[in-house]
This record gives sequence, structure tokens and C-alpha cells, in this order.
Amino acid sequence: MNSAGLSGFDPFLEIGADLWDRLLAVNLTGTFNCCQAVVPDMLEEGWGRIVNISSSSVHSGVPRMTHYVAAKSGVVGLTKSLALEFASKGITVNTIPPGFIDAPMLRRAEQEGGVDVERSIAATPVGRIGRPEDIAAACAFLVGDEASYITGQIIGVNGGRNT
Repeated sequence: MNSAGLSGFDPFLEIGADLWDRLLAVNLTGTFNCCQAVVPDMLEEGWGRIVNISSSSVHSGVPRMTHYVAAKSGVVGLTKSLALEFASKGITVNTIPPGFIDAPMLRRAEQEGGVDVERSIAATPVGRIGRPEDIAAACAFLVGDEASYITGQIIGVNGGRNT
């Protein structure tokens, strides 16, 4: 599983080249580098599973997060392309765009005024915030043999939001 995440809440016109490059370097290039590191061994084995963590923000966009949403959207495209390139070699590649998950990144966003937790819970059809264990369970399924026919997919773990 590739799970790199660096967020930021910056107005678009205040995002300079350095900040843009940093967000893309962590969120997209980091995922690219991890995939490049593991694929050769997977090819040698004739089997492999890659689960890239993107973001549910790619489905709707988020004000003041242009750089983050662009990078995580790139993860979705990377996932789909790798899935097509390596499916015949026994390697599956999928992405999970987590929804509203109670994790350190969410709590930082809350402190910075980027997220209203109570309002977001109210807007989530299952009526609760997601847990890291929810993401882990989806990953565990996708890396197992039972998911051998699933590749190039976006598996939303979001409590019914962004469906």
C-alpha cells in the first residue's frame, strides 16, 4: 500500500511553484517512486498487489486545496495506467480514495479551519466518521487472492459520500 499525504489549505493565487512542487512531490511522485521500487520484484514473481491511496477530494474538488486535489487526481491516473500495463503479468493495481477518516491529517485540517467535523459527519450517510481500520480492511481485501480479478479500480471507502 502506498499512502503518502501532505495537505495544504492555500488560496489558488497564493500557491507558488515551490509549494506546488512540494505537494506533487510527496503525493504523486512519492507514489510513483514506491511503485517503481516494487514492480520489478513483482514482475520477477509473476504476482503482485499495489494499492495506492488517493483522496475522495478528486471526485468533487476542494476550495483552497488545488495542489492537493491535482496531485491525488494524478494518483488515480497513475493507478489506472499501471493496472493496464501490468495486469497480464499477474499484478493488480487499485486505488482507495478515503473519505472522511479520523486521522492526523483530518485533525490538522480541522485545526486550520479547513474542515467542520460535525457538519461532515452529518453529511455522511452512515452517520459516522471513518476509521483507519476501515481503510485497512479494504486494503487487506485488495491485496488478497480473492481480489485477483479487480484491477484499475477506484474503491471508495467513504461512508456513502462521493458515490
